[in-house]
Amino acid sequence: MTTQAVKQILNQYESDTPGVLNNLAQVLNWGRSGGSGRMVILPVDQGFEHGPDRSFGGNPEAYDPHYHFRLAVEGETSAFAAPLGMLEAGARTFAGQIPLILKINSGNTLTQAPNGPDQAVTGSVQDALRLGCVGIGFTIYPGSASTYNQMEEIREMIREAKAHGLFTVIWSYPRGDLSKKGEQAIDVISYGAHMACLLGAHIVKVKLPTDVLERSEIAPHFKAHDIKIETLTERVALVRKSCFEGRRLVVFSGGPAQDDEGVMEEARAIKEGGGNGSIIGRNAFQRPFNQGVELLKGLGSYFQQ
Repeated sequence: MTTQAVKQILNQYESDTPGVLNNLAQVLNWGRSGGSGRMVILPVDQGFEHGPDRSFGGNPEAYDPHYHFRLAVEGETSAFAAPLGMLEAGARTFAGQIPLILKINSGNTLTQAPNGPDQAVTGSVQDALRLGCVGIGFTIYPGSASTYNQMEEIREMIREAKAHGLFTVIWSYPRGDLSKKGEQAIDVISYGAHMACLLGAHIVKVKLPTDVLERSEIAPHFKAHDIKIETLTERVALVRKSCFEGRRLVVFSGGPAQDDEGVMEEARAIKEGGGNGSIIGRNAFQRPFNQGVELLKGLGSYFQQ
């Protein structure tokens, strides 16, 4: 049964087909947080992004793709997102047990992109359909010289995905012509989230923003309009406003490994700021399996309240 919270969210996607809305509803209704309007998604693309040994060496069971499927299922998450090969390695065994999102572009730390941070397209909408996915995921790097090419790539893929009833998650990770601190500055994160919405994303994934203001011209604007960014809750609320005043779902990444208390503190800020949940990878799969399951269940229960 679809809750009022989920119905309200679906009503905000005014141009989408019943197929897209059905797949969005499936994720919003799945798992411990189901029906709340918030989600807990397990993403495992770190093998591509950082390498298998750095990602899984501390928890050797995690080299096995089935480990991550099981973690997503037993952790009662909303969905499992991963690149093509990982989903292919478990799609039949876990069919019907967890909604799947195919991450269709990826980068790596062995290759230096000639035009700044970039990712290669490693999957397709047809792959997502073949594997029974509910959606596709794609990373853009606002601030990189490659950004415009990435925007053109995902625009065509969103069009194709929508035509086949799949939704799109855009990972919006500012990089390139920015300081290191600027990659998580509130003005930059907010800008990147808004661009993802303008491209047609149904769900936007961003990092939790800091109170840094990267662009010199923006600080007087924030001061003149008394835009509050002192607390993480206030910053989450501003990113939500940038996502069409909450008309598009926004989830926040968990980042580097931290203890349970740190994860839950971030979850509280996300919930209180009106965000739509967590997309948490390393903080789950780099723990022993049972601890990862309990963390994911705990997040889902908290978002359900």
